[in-house]
Amino acid sequence: MLKKIAGCAIYSDHDWIHNGNISFDQGKIVSIGYQTDQDSDTIVHFPPEYKCLPGMIDMHIHGANGSDMMDATPDALRTIASALPGEATTSFLATTMTQSPEKIETALENAAQVIGHQQHGEAEILGIHLEGPFISKEKAGAQRSEHIIEADADLFDKWQELSGGNIKEVTLAPEIHGGLTLIRHLSEQNIVASIGHSNGLDVDVLNAAAAGATQVTHLYNGMRGMHQREPGILGGALLHHELYTELICDGRHICQGMVNLAYKLKGSDRMILITDAIRAKCLKDGDYELGGQEVHVRNGLALLSSGTIAGSLLKMDQAIRNMLSFTDATLEDIVQMGSINPALQCNVFNRKGSLEVGKDADLIILDGQNQLVMTVCRGTVSYQRKGEVLC
Repeated sequence: MLKKIAGCAIYSDHDWIHNGNISFDQGKIVSIGYQTDQDSDTIVHFPPEYKCLPGMIDMHIHGANGSDMMDATPDALRTIASALPGEATTSFLATTMTQSPEKIETALENAAQVIGHQQHGEAEILGIHLEGPFISKEKAGAQRSEHIIEADADLFDKWQELSGGNIKEVTLAPEIHGGLTLIRHLSEQNIVASIGHSNGLDVDVLNAAAAGATQVTHLYNGMRGMHQREPGILGGALLHHELYTELICDGRHICQGMVNLAYKLKGSDRMILITDAIRAKCLKDGDYELGGQEVHVRNGLALLSSGTIAGSLLKMDQAIRNMLSFTDATLEDIVQMGSINPALQCNVFNRKGSLEVGKDADLIILDGQNQLVMTVCRGTVSYQRKGEVLC
């Protein structure tokens, strides 16, 4: 069983350890340092141009490899959790869709049965991201508008109980009836209130932030854009630096120039890389289901019959390479956006988000072209590139 990785550059404590080694035992990192001459069957040596980084944390993902959170079965969640290490993701928030209260409740109850009872080789489900139904009908996107309802703190409390206390993030529109009240309610419980699927104005962003909102869901998408006489939700998100902003860096939801604009205005310390992926990820073009709607996947793009983009097929390792290509971001910035920031927002930075002794052994190995070579989830090798010669 692998216990140590050696020879590559390890990013730890905001610095690089070249020709280093990292050891782990019982799912935890036990040492980080410089390579020794020790040889063992439990050591894998990588070339010096390879990099060891903390695993990515995806705060917004609906599904992968044919399964979706809203399928509401343990097998569906385990299928997603087993697929994600192959794209550099070691933990995630299972994300709901706007459907009937009954379907949402079934999905929450199912997730409560799985969270905390996973194998170490799977990407860990850190909790649940409730996307809707407390959103704007005008900016529903691929969310079913007939199931959109007013924000309701009592209903949320019921759902949180059904989930076993596992809802960690809620996407909502602050301008709807009860929106600010729910944001305050979430903030009091240290749950991420994220502004999204909103047709509000810049003042609504200000009011939401004052009430306790700390994040914006998939920047640019599902929100009122900028106008020369009204910044809108988009302008407010870019202007107010304290807000974290999710970004789907696939070049489809957002073009390269807009990704670069967000990066220059927000910086890596306030951006979070997400995939917003659906069940069709990892599968061929075809027709699939998302939130009770038919989705047509053609040439790597998922669309509703109306032409609305319906989630993504983005893999996290491709998001990493896109971000490096679209902007002047560095791998250090990638760690900030893909590991540190989501760990802070999910309140798990004490055990995830960086490579430090005592934290979970969640790590990835990238080669010289930033292609994924290996993923380790809580000390277990969960993905290894085919044909890679390890010694």
